[in-house]
Amino acid sequence: MGAVSPRTELGKQIAGEIVMSEDPGATIRKWRTDFDISQTDLAEELEVSSSVISDYESGRRSSPGVAMIEGIVEALISIDERRGGDRIRQYARVLSAGFQSDIVLDLREYTAAVPIDRLYEVIGAEKIVDGEWDRVTGHTVVDSIRAITNLTSEEFFHLYGQSTSRALIFTEISRGESPLVALRVVNPTPNAVVLHGITREELWEHAPRLARMDGYSLAVCTTPIDEMLEGLATLP
Repeated sequence: MGAVSPRTELGKQIAGEIVMSEDPGATIRKWRTDFDISQTDLAEELEVSSSVISDYESGRRSSPGVAMIEGIVEALISIDERRGGDRIRQYARVLSAGFQSDIVLDLREYTAAVPIDRLYEVIGAEKIVDGEWDRVTGHTVVDSIRAITNLTSEEFFHLYGQSTSRALIFTEISRGESPLVALRVVNPTPNAVVLHGITREELWEHAPRLARMDGYSLAVCTTPIDEMLEGLATLP
């Protein structure tokens, strides 16, 4: 039996998230914005009015049935394909790097270098330490617990995607000790590290010192994950 295509795998992931979500409308909105597709364009693809999409996303209309979910998923992927398939390729890179989507939540390469401060701005992060670099050319969003417990040091390096000139964003953080210690065995280090889920006050006391020693910018972020991913999707 042949391997399942990234297109099919991505479709299954989107549909599964919508079905299992406590707020299906918000999940639809997350994926639509991640694909950079307007409500109008999605509605036209589905041959419905824009108000139908708006009502689903806002919760004014009851949760979509299986047929509508399948239609929305197919519409998102079809529009992406006509635009060149960037989102499908991004997902394919996650798969080709040997990761499951429960470890790597998002992996993107940018079309142009982005100032680190701009990345922090769009996700609502608070910078703790300035690094040696002021720009990144991509990001990887990682479930820190699954990454640390499941990945070897060589696999951990693959989180960098096409370049180490990127931001590694670790979710499921309690203090930040584990991912920062893990990074010490990976060379070179990323340009920026974001610890998601904690405030400055909750940060491991030695984290700033490790960041300065290894030269990367360090930030913390408490923005909800869906909103953070939406913010990242606005970068070029």
